[in-house]
Amino acid sequence: MKIEKASPGCGAIVTDVDIRSMSDAEWRSIYEAWLEAGVICIRGQSLTIQDFLSYGQRFGQIFPHLVKKSRHPDHPELTVMGIDARNADGSVNKPVYTRGHGWHTDGPWDPKGCKATQLYGLEIPSRGGDTLFANMAMAYDALPISLQKRIEGLEADYVYGGASRKSADLLEPEDRNLPPVRHPLIRTHRETGQKTLYFNPTHLLRIVGLPDQEATALFQELEAYQIAPGAEYRHKWQVGDLITWDNRCTLHSATADYPIEERRIHWRCTIASEDAKGKLVTN
Repeated sequence: MKIEKASPGCGAIVTDVDIRSMSDAEWRSIYEAWLEAGVICIRGQSLTIQDFLSYGQRFGQIFPHLVKKSRHPDHPELTVMGIDARNADGSVNKPVYTRGHGWHTDGPWDPKGCKATQLYGLEIPSRGGDTLFANMAMAYDALPISLQKRIEGLEADYVYGGASRKSADLLEPEDRNLPPVRHPLIRTHRETGQKTLYFNPTHLLRIVGLPDQEATALFQELEAYQIAPGAEYRHKWQVGDLITWDNRCTLHSATADYPIEERRIHWRCTIASEDAKGKLVTN
């Protein structure tokens, strides 16, 4: 097994291992590399649904995504990404095609939290369709000390799609107005101890306690720092890539730029947050 850094900022690529038969020592090395890199890709996998879900369960408890339309009919904890990206007339189904576009972390709107997300590449277009990642600990370190102090203790509320409820049409009507979930703007990673700038413009509803004008100004200021120089990694997918990213310390974004006449299909699962003793937590 080989583990190599994908970029200076975040990401690691693992080759010459089959997750279905890896040893405990190989798993420990993968998990440690994941904590360090924030994003880890195991290349060249050939997986059944059960293989995929079993690997996800090694990171923690998996649970169904809020978007019910794309859940697998026999495995609700499995989301099938990219199905029906074209309408019947051949035009782009924008909510599906652009799903995941824009810098964000997954699940800030879910009370179960979201420790990690896992994607497995089944069908990859001939060009485009990359996924971008960025290191949120580097974003925090890039903040001026005065700004770090100013946002210490501030919290933000999150809902699916943010204040504009963008992509809310992916949700069932009963799920479109769920109560927000609150997170601090500065979070400390439960396992590494790193401080991160937990700022998610895609799903942000409000910065708690700030008047609208002040909150907007702070939003714009933080947005300028959220992608620190050298913190990015651009992943070019291959069929058989199995990627897990840590939502506690990385941002990501789909590029939504692949040919619409081609398919981009992934399996996806979500891993809930937990404390050091394995107990589920709410952030």
